[in-house]
Amino acid sequence: MGNTFYFEWEVALMQAIQSIAPEIMSVVASILTMCGEQYVLVVVMGFLYWGYNKEYGRYLGINILVGTVWNPLIKNIFCRRRPYFDHEGIKCFKPAEADADLYDIAAQGFSFPSGHSMNSTIIYGSLSAYKDMAKKHKWLVVVSVVMPILIGISRVFLGVHYPTDVLVGWAVGAAVIFLISFLQKVIKTSWILYVILALTGVPGLFYCTSDDYFTCFGLMIGALLGFWIEEKFIHFENTKSVLRMILRVVGGGLVYLVINQGLKLPFSSEFLHSGTSAAHMVRMFRYFFVGLGMVGLYPMVFKYTAKIGKK
Repeated sequence: MGNTFYFEWEVALMQAIQSIAPEIMSVVASILTMCGEQYVLVVVMGFLYWGYNKEYGRYLGINILVGTVWNPLIKNIFCRRRPYFDHEGIKCFKPAEADADLYDIAAQGFSFPSGHSMNSTIIYGSLSAYKDMAKKHKWLVVVSVVMPILIGISRVFLGVHYPTDVLVGWAVGAAVIFLISFLQKVIKTSWILYVILALTGVPGLFYCTSDDYFTCFGLMIGALLGFWIEEKFIHFENTKSVLRMILRVVGGGLVYLVINQGLKLPFSSEFLHSGTSAAHMVRMFRYFFVGLGMVGLYPMVFKYTAKIGKK
């Protein structure tokens, strides 16, 4: 399953890097690659959205949500197999799904383009692209360049992506930032923008076979609906208290665990990891409720916690 295509220099470069670098580099690369994983993106977005500045967090969140859906849309067109699938000289130090078979493409996902490289470009680039943040905080510009580079290199070293996966991931990530910013300027009505963005992910229902698409598409449509609900009915206020920001993020993490794990209970582990159409639909709706709950419903409690804090 999947397609194999590569340049000879990519394989030679990856083999050389893995053979020359000391074993400790696999630990360093794993730590770096974690900075581009989805739960880190959620924590950063949650800290901004729930605590510091919800407009800033919403801007960042929309970019991340769109990027995480568009990545598997592209991956499932090219269906490029990961490097370690086809080259014995390339080791995999950190699989996408540690508890799944190393060569299960449905679980481990396709290779092109790199999701970590794309996501890191979006999140760290968006941090400096929002309004005048780059002018106010010069260090954000440095972070927006350095972090995606380090994370992209780590993906190559770990054996899970070809260099061209990383290069295209960076390019598509930058394109997402510019395109979404353009659409937000052109489309002033938020619900229309959300519907358009959600529709861009619909084609994947007809051809995507990897778990990551159904996870991210469900999360995106749930979160976009949540953003609209918050704007229309909730109108929660941000807080200047660092402690309260932290508590809101921790609370959001608990909400995620309760919804995600709770919706798993009616199904067996074998079914959830079966890769069938039914399992994919369950996954999509599970993450739909995760996105809706965390973004649109969870902020409803902030009014009550604010009153308790004042008393």
